[in-house]
Amino acid sequence: MTVDSDWDDWLLREVEAADPDGLAIWYLGCNGFIVKSSGETTVFIDPYLGIGDPPRTVRMVPVPFNPEDVSEADAVLGTHEHTDHVHGPSQAPILAGTGADYYTTDSGHDVIHEEGWTDNWSVTDDQLHEVTEGDTIEIGDLTIHVEPANDPDAAHPVSYVFEHDAGTFFHGGDARPGAFESVGESYDIDLGVLAFGAIGNIDDSETGEPVRTKWYNDENMIVEAANELRLDTLLPSHWDMWKGMTTEPTVLHNHASSFAYPDSLRIAKIGDRVDL
Repeated sequence: MTVDSDWDDWLLREVEAADPDGLAIWYLGCNGFIVKSSGETTVFIDPYLGIGDPPRTVRMVPVPFNPEDVSEADAVLGTHEHTDHVHGPSQAPILAGTGADYYTTDSGHDVIHEEGWTDNWSVTDDQLHEVTEGDTIEIGDLTIHVEPANDPDAAHPVSYVFEHDAGTFFHGGDARPGAFESVGESYDIDLGVLAFGAIGNIDDSETGEPVRTKWYNDENMIVEAANELRLDTLLPSHWDMWKGMTTEPTVLHNHASSFAYPDSLRIAKIGDRVDL
């Protein structure tokens, strides 16, 4: 489910009004981002506007906009099939309102069919595209490469590399290290997003009993993944989202200090803009 945005539509209007020299990237909390290029191409990645599944998962950051208020989008990308990455109530209204294309893997399309995007929202089959590793998507002045991702919790995860004249941006979904060396060898990545998490007690979905749970990369894993990717700048994501699983990203300065990569760490909070 989604709820009315805590922020009304100011962030969307800010994105629409922006005129970036290269790439402008807004963090939406969780693992969501908006990328807008100097050529006026706008792409959403993993926008999630739900509140989780209380009391098991409880959203800890604002809902940054209502999906029905999106008026400019060329594409929406999903990294894998989990609810906070492929989610009809968050994403189908964006497609219906803008005519944008949607790209995700076969496991993401399973969710689309289960949720009935074409039946429950004004989404057409020709807007929905299945991608896999090795694919390249051309959207406006952006070239987006579909690359591997090691996420043992997902059925078929991928990562995305955005190439633009201004620089190269990487989104790893919820992936851990182990599949990124070829990506680091193939691209000179200026800014890379990796999911940073914690260990906490999360209610088991069947028994309701709290279970010690580890989600996303810990401090050492995220630095290992950044070194596989040879990132110039690391932007940790997802650390802000779930009650009992939030963490403090500034600690990564210490963990990364003796490694070749990342060269720098960029901490973004929900609503922040980063430019390439």
